[in-house]
Amino acid sequence: MMNREKYSRQILFPPIGSDGQKKLFESRAVILGCGALGTAQANALVRAGVGTVRIVDRDFVEESNLQRQILYDEADARERLPKAIAAARKLKQVNSEIEVEGVVEDVDNRNIEKLVSGFEVVLDGTDNFEARYLLNDVSVKLGLPWIYGAAVASYGMTMTILPGSTACLACLFPSPPEGAHDTCDTVGVISPAISWVAAIQVTEALKILLGRRQELHGAMLAYDIWKNQLQEVRPRRDPQCRVCGAKEFAHLNRTGATHTSLCGRDSVQIHATASRQLDLAQLKARLEQFGRVRSNEFLLIFTVDAYELTVFPDGRAIVKGTHEPAVARSVYAKYVGA
Repeated sequence: MMNREKYSRQILFPPIGSDGQKKLFESRAVILGCGALGTAQANALVRAGVGTVRIVDRDFVEESNLQRQILYDEADARERLPKAIAAARKLKQVNSEIEVEGVVEDVDNRNIEKLVSGFEVVLDGTDNFEARYLLNDVSVKLGLPWIYGAAVASYGMTMTILPGSTACLACLFPSPPEGAHDTCDTVGVISPAISWVAAIQVTEALKILLGRRQELHGAMLAYDIWKNQLQEVRPRRDPQCRVCGAKEFAHLNRTGATHTSLCGRDSVQIHATASRQLDLAQLKARLEQFGRVRSNEFLLIFTVDAYELTVFPDGRAIVKGTHEPAVARSVYAKYVGA
């Protein structure tokens, strides 16, 4: 049963009120990616009383995350807890009435429909265009609203996408930006930029969950919080768009998943090419003769030579110490298996 006192100040806000709060309590939102944006989104949604929040993330907490990823602390970084698990644990202490589900998975074309089906809105906390194009495909296919967001340095941008009503991501960006572009690993990011983007995303999500779509902003917003420069673009839906026009879901329908992907500075992720369950205790016993091994119930960390392998039970791994996929595959095959 909902504790009205917990949300009393929010209920006083006329666009929400008592009926709206009840509606939020019965709503379901999913967050893909629980880094800087995802933690701010999850924190706000749970405190607002959104009844079910699913958090999906592939990564684990590191010390460099703590400057901007607000749900984590030093203990999480020492234990290398998966972000989805650490975030869910924190949020259950914040609001025990809410169902918070932490899912440790790498979102790809094989599992994204399962991860987002049954929810009313998806908030983008990812960090790459490949994942966003995939999210855009499944959103249009299922008619599921999603809210794009990105931030780097002091600059952030966001746009709400309502399939069938607004432009989709492919209308705005038919193909990924060409050439090298700034990332958090190359030019950094400040926390206020994250907070601004997440605040807009969560506000738009609440409007969707409350059925107040007529109040959605309807624009691509971009703001440099350091220079105090705000831009607004109102993209038009492209009737020739390959996704929302032609309903061609190239990212969703491709065969298989990529075997490797870049995963931040000097890291490569090895994707499990098929369903695989590793016995981490058995793997730990085997690897201890070659290097340092640490583990918890969610992952195993193996350090050998210049490399650090973080291995997950489903066979996925992050190889730190190289940006070359071939090197990462070789290290993985040598110590974990092909």
